[in-house]
Amino acid sequence: MFDDLKPHLAELRKRLGISVATVIVMFFVMFNFHEPILSWLTAPLNEALASVGKISKNAAEGMVTTTQVGGTFFVAMKVAFFGGLLASLPVILAQMWLFISPGLYENEKRMLYPFIFGGTIMFVAGALFAYYVVTPLGFEFLIAFGAFEFVPLINIEDYIDFFTKIMFGFGLAFELPVICYFLALLGLIDDRMMTAFFRYAIVLIFIISAILTPPDVMTQILMAIPLTFLYGISILIVRAVNPAPKEEPYIAEDEEETID
Repeated sequence: MFDDLKPHLAELRKRLGISVATVIVMFFVMFNFHEPILSWLTAPLNEALASVGKISKNAAEGMVTTTQVGGTFFVAMKVAFFGGLLASLPVILAQMWLFISPGLYENEKRMLYPFIFGGTIMFVAGALFAYYVVTPLGFEFLIAFGAFEFVPLINIEDYIDFFTKIMFGFGLAFELPVICYFLALLGLIDDRMMTAFFRYAIVLIFIISAILTPPDVMTQILMAIPLTFLYGISILIVRAVNPAPKEEPYIAEDEEETID
């Protein structure tokens, strides 16, 4: 049995090696641009501080700080890793597809580029949704809460961890239609299955939202709402790709005898 797994493990090691090597290369590339990336990442926070400062005298004194000697260096590394991982996403998705492609039919293997482009676009869409919709609302609410009594001094290390977690969480969540599309393409799910699972999906969506987002209710709700909408879109996509077979109408025994 182990001998049968050896080729698959060797292939998995190869695909993981290519993915890791790509992330490392892109990390060094993005490290050269860590300052503009960091400015982009901290823009929602600075806007929230400025907005709250207009309604609270204490909040006007709020600022972004660091509590470590090498804090800014480690933040630069985290930002470079974040950018490198995002830039490596097409290669990572390609390696995932190439790993599973030997078990697919020829017509299914041709879906490599749609999988790469679709997965990348949806991940970026989720990250941008988090950046432009979720974080402005969430940061302003969280910073404004208690700003009349406390001066918000935001630790940059904690902020980057907090913010990248939100963006990656939304990026992964927005992959739902892509995943459902390819599961339907492989014949593993159909629209009837997804419709019947809808009630349980709502519960799972809120659980996943709680896992992928920081522990505040607003962010979790802001993820759960679009995820529920994406689940409905996924049902329509699956219906177009792999519709459930129509059920045969039930005919009673006495009706069958009459027909005979």
